[in-house]
Amino acid sequence: MRILIVKLSSLGDVVQTMPVVHDIRQAFPQAQIDWVVEEAFAPLVQEVSGVRRVLPIAQRRWRKSWFAAPTKLERAAFVKLLQAQAYDAVIDFQGLIKSALVARSARLAPGGFRATYANASEACAYEWPVRWLLDRTFPMPRRIHAVARYRLLAALALGYTAEGANIYPLVPLPPGVPLSERYGVVLAHGTTRADNEWPEAQWIALGRQLIHQGHTVELPQAGATELARVQRIAAALGLQARVWPALSLAQVAQRMAACSGVIGVDSGLSHLAVALDAPHVQIFSQPRAWRAGPVGCTYQVALGGQAAPNVAEVWAAWLAVGVAYASAHPGAPIGVPTGAASNLQTDASANTPAAANSSAAAAPQPAPATNTRPRA
Repeated sequence: MRILIVKLSSLGDVVQTMPVVHDIRQAFPQAQIDWVVEEAFAPLVQEVSGVRRVLPIAQRRWRKSWFAAPTKLERAAFVKLLQAQAYDAVIDFQGLIKSALVARSARLAPGGFRATYANASEACAYEWPVRWLLDRTFPMPRRIHAVARYRLLAALALGYTAEGANIYPLVPLPPGVPLSERYGVVLAHGTTRADNEWPEAQWIALGRQLIHQGHTVELPQAGATELARVQRIAAALGLQARVWPALSLAQVAQRMAACSGVIGVDSGLSHLAVALDAPHVQIFSQPRAWRAGPVGCTYQVALGGQAAPNVAEVWAAWLAVGVAYASAHPGAPIGVPTGAASNLQTDASANTPAAANSSAAAAPQPAPATNTRPRA
């Protein structure tokens, strides 16, 4: 069976579609799975075990000069690549007109079909004309987690039952990375949505707590705005803060897989932390954790909702994540020195750390995330 996944963007949505690959391969071990995705995310999808071929598309770039001669040539080359293979099933997991048109352009094998959602789900992007653009549509619950929605669509389209935990077949690192090559705790501060941001002063306060705990603070960045932010944060934190250079998504995944954990806002990098099985606290400033937050893992938690949590709440969640990780991984090595952790007595106006607490110091610290995802 040859199957084409159409999931173009964005980063978090692409990551949350990855468990579908595991499900399909469980149901059809010989399935050949290709994936159409925006060019920026293609290197990451290439790290998904079970994906045979990644077809990069550049709609975001093309729409800036849709009718320019070079763009026309690129579009024609993409269609030629897309139609080089006939598919038994083409599944549009995006549910938008732009993705449905890509699915329509794919070539079908005899008896093949194209499928997508029959209706919208709460807080999920959907454009109703797709119901008439593709061959088969499948009804979705009104309220459903994003990963469950993707898994359900594939199961209904292909005739199997999606059961069990979300398994992300993302293999960015070989197992057994030496402790000497591991990193500290990633602060995934970046987001494309201003209403998802967490205040810079909060990141600095949290970073100081992590440093006092014995961690280094890892600061990824992409673009001028994020670079300026992490440079300010690093200046406030000192030598224990490390600003990452500009990296591809695959390189970011490799570094994150070798870190002790991730604390981040609702963003693509936070969803990537979930996929990497990292100890993780995900900060929500909107009531959408039920749709996009981590589920089914005691050491990956969503925090906030109607309003963003303060530093004290995030710190308490981080300590709880450490306890949960230690419980789930008995004897797992600790990747960083365990310093005396501070209890977060917060200043009423700034939410900054103020005093140490021996009970916090005794809490187990999150160990480095080890990728145990299947390679088959």
